[in-house]
Amino acid sequence: MRKIKIPATCWLSIFLISGYCYAQSTVGNPRVMQGPMIGVTSPTSCTIWLRISGSFDTQVEYSEYDTFRNASSTRVQKATKETDYIILFNIDNLKPDTEYYYRVRVHDGWDSYLRRIQPFRFKTAPASGDSKNFKLAYGSCARFQSDRVQPIWHAIEKEDPNLFIWIGDNIYGDALDPDILFEEYMRQREIASLQPVLRNISHLAIWDDHDFGLNDHHNTNPIKDKALDVFKRVWANPGYGIQAAPGVFFKYQYGNIDFFFVDCRYYRDPNEMKDSPQKTMLGKEQFQWLTGELKKSTAIFKLVLSGSGWSKAKGPGGDSWASFLYERDRLFGFIKENQVEGVVLLSGDTHVGELNAIPWSEKGGYDLYDLVSSPLAQPTTDSWLVRKPEKRIRDVYFKGPNYGLIEFYLEEERPHLKFSLKNPKNEVVMSPFTLYADELKNGVSSWEGK
Repeated sequence: MRKIKIPATCWLSIFLISGYCYAQSTVGNPRVMQGPMIGVTSPTSCTIWLRISGSFDTQVEYSEYDTFRNASSTRVQKATKETDYIILFNIDNLKPDTEYYYRVRVHDGWDSYLRRIQPFRFKTAPASGDSKNFKLAYGSCARFQSDRVQPIWHAIEKEDPNLFIWIGDNIYGDALDPDILFEEYMRQREIASLQPVLRNISHLAIWDDHDFGLNDHHNTNPIKDKALDVFKRVWANPGYGIQAAPGVFFKYQYGNIDFFFVDCRYYRDPNEMKDSPQKTMLGKEQFQWLTGELKKSTAIFKLVLSGSGWSKAKGPGGDSWASFLYERDRLFGFIKENQVEGVVLLSGDTHVGELNAIPWSEKGGYDLYDLVSSPLAQPTTDSWLVRKPEKRIRDVYFKGPNYGLIEFYLEEERPHLKFSLKNPKNEVVMSPFTLYADELKNGVSSWEGK
C-alpha cells in the first residue's frame, strides 16, 4: 500500500475504506473566524486583531517585502475561550511611514481559507510631528439589519486611505445583553465587502447610542460597563479613557495631526433634562482631560471626533450637542481663551451627509466646522428638513450611503485639508471643502467665503 505522510498533530485514526487512507483530524480546521483587522499604528508599531476558531497557537509573520524576505515573526499566542478566541498582536520595532506585508499562521500551518489571498499589508504612522500628506476616511451608522452587502466598503477600498475611523453607531446592537452586542459586531465583521478594508487599513473607533445600548441611551444604561468591555474586546484603539474615568475616549497622533476621540455616552445626562451649566455630556474628568490635551497640542490640525453632532440643528432635547450647549460652548470658549488653533470637528449620527459651521469668530474666536458623514449602510432620512444648524456651508446630501474623506496637505507652504463626501460608486456627492490651518486662529472669520 502507498504510504501517506500525515502530521502527527492531525492523527486521530486511520480508516481504510475501499483501499484508500483517510486522516481524521483531532482539531478540525484551525482558522481565522473574523479579521485580521489592523488596529492602531504608531511610527514604530502596529496592532493586529484576530478571532480564531478555537484554542490554537497563532502567529503573525511580517516583512517589508511581499516575498517575505528577511521576515520576522511575532511570539506565538494561544487563543482562549475566556477571551472569545480573540488575539491582539502588538508588533513593534518597526520603521516609521513604512509599508509591511503580513500573513497569519494558525496551529501548525497557514490559514487554509486565507492562504489564497494573503499576504495582507499595513503601514506605520509617520514620525511624531512629521508633516506628511495623508488621507483619512470615516463614517457612521452601519446597520447590518438594513444592508448585508454594504457596497460602500468597495469605494473605501479603492480610495485606500491611511486611516479609517468608525465614528459611532458602528453596529445597531439595540440590546441590553452584552452577548448580543458582541454578536452584532461579529456579524458586521463578516461583511464580504469590508474584508479588504479591515485587513489592510488602520481602524480606530468610538461609539454612539446604538453600539452603547439602546436608542438615545445615556449614563443610566444598566449595562454600560459590560458594553464597554465588549467595545474594548472588538477594537484595537491606543487607549480607553483614563484611570479616573473609564470610557472610549483617547488621543491619537498621526504625524503632525492630533485626534481627540470623545465618549458622548458613558457620562451623558439624558437629552430631555433642561440644559444648564451642570448638565454634561462628557462628565467632569473627560472634559478636563480634553481641554488639557487640546491646550498641550502643537499639531497643525486638531480634530475632535464625536458620535453626536456638534451643531444646534436638532434643537433642545435632540440627541446631539444641541441639548448640551452650555458644555459645548464652554469647550469652545476654552479654545478661544487659550488660543488653541487648528480645531476641526467631526461627527456622524444624522443619517445624512452635512457640512455646518459654528461662527465662533463672532465671539472673538474662529469659525468651527462640523464635517458630518452618515450613513455608511442604511437608508437616509428626511428629518434634516426641519433642522436648523448655525450655518449650512453645503447642501445636505440625502441620496444614500456615504463616507467622509479628508485629505491633508501638510507639505504645502500653506497647510490645509480638503473634505469630500463620497458615495458607494466613489463619486464626490458634495462640493469639496478646503480649510487652511491659518483660518483656524482667533480673529479670523472664514465661513462666509466658504
